[in-house]
Amino acid sequence: MELRELEQCLIPFCAAHYEDQSPAVTDVFQMPGHAGFSYGFSVRTADSLDKWYIRLPPPNVKLQGTADVLRQVAALNALPDAVPHCRVKWSGDDPRWFGRPYFIVPQLEGDIVRQDRSSWVARLGVDARTDMARQAVQALAAIHRVDPGQGAYLGDPVALQDDVNRWDRFVEKAADPECLELVPDVKRLLLEQIPSSSPTGIFHGDFQWSNLFYATQGKLLAVIDWELVGIGATLNDIGWFATFNDPQAWADAAHRVSYMPQAEELVAMYEEAWGAKLPDIAWFRALAAYKFAIITGFNLMLHRRGKRHDPLWETTKFSMESLLQRAMTLLE
Repeated sequence: MELRELEQCLIPFCAAHYEDQSPAVTDVFQMPGHAGFSYGFSVRTADSLDKWYIRLPPPNVKLQGTADVLRQVAALNALPDAVPHCRVKWSGDDPRWFGRPYFIVPQLEGDIVRQDRSSWVARLGVDARTDMARQAVQALAAIHRVDPGQGAYLGDPVALQDDVNRWDRFVEKAADPECLELVPDVKRLLLEQIPSSSPTGIFHGDFQWSNLFYATQGKLLAVIDWELVGIGATLNDIGWFATFNDPQAWADAAHRVSYMPQAEELVAMYEEAWGAKLPDIAWFRALAAYKFAIITGFNLMLHRRGKRHDPLWETTKFSMESLLQRAMTLLE
């Protein structure tokens, strides 16, 4: 949606949803990052200036999976106060406003954690960064304690065997297939070692620093970007978080810089917050590394074919083999 078109949609929407019948819509802009159709805008009334974030699905797609933005609303509305998150102000699927479903939350003042030496986080002390990690892990444990019945809209639990097998079709389409030669061996070990039981609940699906929004003093303001939320094994999240902070899993320049607490420390923090040891965490770390190696190959294909421009995958590709090697080590 073009910015001018969105502004023209927001004007009657805000007129209908503000008590002040003549609110002025200003500063409409597209949000940075990989969040898709996400925009910021401001509304000025006689008494206030409010800043909002609106999320829309892509046009002309099936409203399911990541394109079903109301799944994110269901997850956000299920969260307790113990999980810092954006409160949904308005949401719905009435097509008269934007021609598709939407949700709107307040804009936050702060930033995500960026893994480069010029980031604001790099200037904080070790104790501050450790506290940021502990806040994140405590929020994650609180997410996992939410009664999954509150997320009925999110669908049925994903079985672990299905979660391993469902990546086959992406392997077939991946670019640089020679970097994925270990996929059959890792898949075999994953299927042979599937945990007999695992805590089940609401999982975030992409729990990493780029989806954690902090005030610049290090206070966690919100867990963001819930488009991969689902019901299933909650250890998927800590396995994913650990993998993104495991220097042994990465060989590319974008992921080698790491000044935040690393995998083993994050797992220990989670065990403390959860109140129990995690005997199968190595399996979930291996699954995360397996998934992301395949995801990289698939997204690299989309980039090279011009279907989804994102040159960062040309850097991340150098970690496809190391991710699979790390998965092998964890499983062996």
